[in-house]
Amino acid sequence: MSVIVEQVTKRFTATGTPAVSDVSFHAPSGAITTLLGPSGAGKSTLLRLIAGLELPDSGSVRIEGVDCTHLPVQQRGIGVVFQSYALFKHMTVRENIAFGLETRRQSRADIEARVDEMLRLVQLEELGKRHPGQLSGGQRQRVAFARALAIRPKLLLLDEPFGALDSRVRVELREWLQSLHERTGVTTLLVTHDQEEALEISQHVVVMSEGRVAQAGPPEDIYDRPATSFVASFVGGTSVLRGHVRSGRAEVGSLVMAAPGTAREGEEVHAFVRPHDIKLVKPARGSTEPTTGRVARLKAVGGYVKVLLKLPSGETVTVEVPRAEFDDLGVVEGDCVQADVRMARVFLGDFAI
Repeated sequence: MSVIVEQVTKRFTATGTPAVSDVSFHAPSGAITTLLGPSGAGKSTLLRLIAGLELPDSGSVRIEGVDCTHLPVQQRGIGVVFQSYALFKHMTVRENIAFGLETRRQSRADIEARVDEMLRLVQLEELGKRHPGQLSGGQRQRVAFARALAIRPKLLLLDEPFGALDSRVRVELREWLQSLHERTGVTTLLVTHDQEEALEISQHVVVMSEGRVAQAGPPEDIYDRPATSFVASFVGGTSVLRGHVRSGRAEVGSLVMAAPGTAREGEEVHAFVRPHDIKLVKPARGSTEPTTGRVARLKAVGGYVKVLLKLPSGETVTVEVPRAEFDDLGVVEGDCVQADVRMARVFLGDFAI
């Protein structure tokens, strides 16, 4: 069951900047599609438009081939999970899960059987009689998933569902969500600003910026082949460096890399270099080889060392070196090193950081 959004625009004031502007994308059937972008990009507004909680000023939303643009929420066949869980505090877990079924006037036997099924699905069989206040954040979020899935939705919408949880629980629930999706196969739209989350669990990613779609496609395309300078800068924790085209190559400070095929001699470029795409080499004692930069700061972070490399131009580049590789490298703060850029994305023209 696919979702097709076509040229959707939404303003909240008559003369203000649109929260969502001329957005079009296709969420494939049976996949997890993530709406990824910084705060204020229009992700949650777009999700609310798909849910029917807001109506667009123009454009259309089609769910399973049906134009749902002006259908009320209850007729769209969707389940929604919010960051705040939105559970009823005075109801037990079982009662929360049963709520949507009861509003649809199903029989008591069918409701009880479906609630039992959902409790098994989210692995909370023993907690059905507890109230939300007696559960951990991760357990409450799983109850919210169970309630959304209980009505057998055609489409599951998730608005920053893990945003209120600590990092360890977020990682656990990401893995749980992937397993849940494999078992249910429900077409899912997820809103997040977490790049790792989007790249890990999605089959399709829609990157948004200032209410528009910057790029849409498989996660590997978004990461390896960013279509715009915004996508390149937003995804992957890149360093942004400025330079010019010299003799068909992009010279960025003391770094040299491939220039775009359409580049002209002397044209300004900006290069996006990810921390793990640079290899550092300490020059041999007495070497006359030119160095790339000086190690300004070192910081061990788990299994890697974060190196802040200062270039002669004054620009800095962050490099991530695996701990074992760093130990072999044998550098300290203040050392000069050579840097080999394994991969970079170079764009022509100026770029406002």
